[in-house]
Amino acid sequence: MSVNAPSASYSLTVRLEINNKPGMLGKITSAIGKAGGDIGAIDVVSVGNKTITRDLSFKARDEAHGTQIVDGIKKVGDVRVVNVSDRTFLVHLGGKIETHAKVGVKTRDDLAMVYTPGVARVCMAIHHDPEKAYALTVKSNMVAVVSDGTAVLGLGDIGPNGAQPVMEGKCVLFKEMAGVDAFPLCLATKDVDEIVMIVKAVAPVFGGINLEDISAPRCFEIEERLQRDLDIPVFHDDQHGTAVVVLASLINALKIVKKRLSDARIVFAGAGASGIATAKLLMKEGAKHIVACDRAGALYAGRKDNMNSMKEWFAKHTNPRKMKGSIADAMKDADVFIGLSGPGVVSLKDVKGMARDPIVFAMANPVPEIQPEEAAGHVRVMATGRSDYPNQINNSLCFPGFFRGMLDVRAKGVQDSMKLAAAHALAEIVSRNELSEEYIIPSMFDKRVAEAVALATAEAAVKAGMARRKRPRAVGESTR
Repeated sequence: MSVNAPSASYSLTVRLEINNKPGMLGKITSAIGKAGGDIGAIDVVSVGNKTITRDLSFKARDEAHGTQIVDGIKKVGDVRVVNVSDRTFLVHLGGKIETHAKVGVKTRDDLAMVYTPGVARVCMAIHHDPEKAYALTVKSNMVAVVSDGTAVLGLGDIGPNGAQPVMEGKCVLFKEMAGVDAFPLCLATKDVDEIVMIVKAVAPVFGGINLEDISAPRCFEIEERLQRDLDIPVFHDDQHGTAVVVLASLINALKIVKKRLSDARIVFAGAGASGIATAKLLMKEGAKHIVACDRAGALYAGRKDNMNSMKEWFAKHTNPRKMKGSIADAMKDADVFIGLSGPGVVSLKDVKGMARDPIVFAMANPVPEIQPEEAAGHVRVMATGRSDYPNQINNSLCFPGFFRGMLDVRAKGVQDSMKLAAAHALAEIVSRNELSEEYIIPSMFDKRVAEAVALATAEAAVKAGMARRKRPRAVGESTR
């Protein structure tokens, strides 16, 4: 079994009081290295007559590994551990977002315009023409990130309070990557009718709704009903953000192996919400040979065991040859594997049974369906959902720019043509000269990503008749 590498998500800072004599720092760093820690910053806090106080930061594999490293430091003589801080928890102290005023209130004139009595004129202007809310309120640049905490990635049903750090993080990415203001709405209900009612009730404030971490199949009904009843875009990112980034990655991976999407045999591991959305978008793009698998094997029309509504869709719309058997059987001579399931689902033997130049997207987080180290040498193109390997397939490549584009043209809804346009724009950021087995998709930190996705989405919305504004916002133009 392969071992995960140390990660910033398990990053600790230890404050140490050390006897001030030669060689002590070397002993401490050796202890950290021996325990498998990845040393980062080393800072001097204070220097006394006999001791020196230092802060040492290091990355661990998980919480238990972090404790093991600290125990190793404690065994070094003439060292006292003063404090241990989990850097990830420090980032979250007090939450990760805040609101601030865009205008100051320093004089009576300011107050008269920002609030009473001047605000009354603005209120009435919107009352007489509701579309003016886009120009005169936060609506033009504000997204609600809505969750009930029932399907938080890797954690499951942890409720609205537990889900809030994820939603706050999403709001941070909206702002940092695309300049979109977003606010988390974590709802203390699992009832579909109540969720729909609540979102509809708060919708006037927002220019778009991002549904997040809501369990299937409830997420389908919630999204469908809100899309039907609201005149702003409703986008379930777990489904469609995944689909857009997978399609973009696959477009480029197929260029490397010189295969066409329409000819490629594609096997899915996982038949949930993201699997359905991804399969649908691949089929819209031209994929014709898809087989989805669960723990019981291939899904096919007529299968009775271990079925639900999502699997029924796969059974009805994919696997036209009604292939049966295990995932290993399905992967024989397959060109592409798309993993949206769990750790260790496929073996090296399964991968070796794939067609020439196999493409493997093992996206289970934090542990993929097969570790890249295990598949190395047997896969032509490998991608995961993790940031510590090449080719990270992550929704953050889509949703900030996607919503930026929809807000820029004040979109009324979402259509498949907009998702396809976003996927192609994302794929095209990687030029022919840059394209390689380890670079099929740009980094989420590439400044071109949000801009390209936004422009493509906005233009597609205009063409689809989904835009209130007929011109995409120019780069640098105000959102007002």
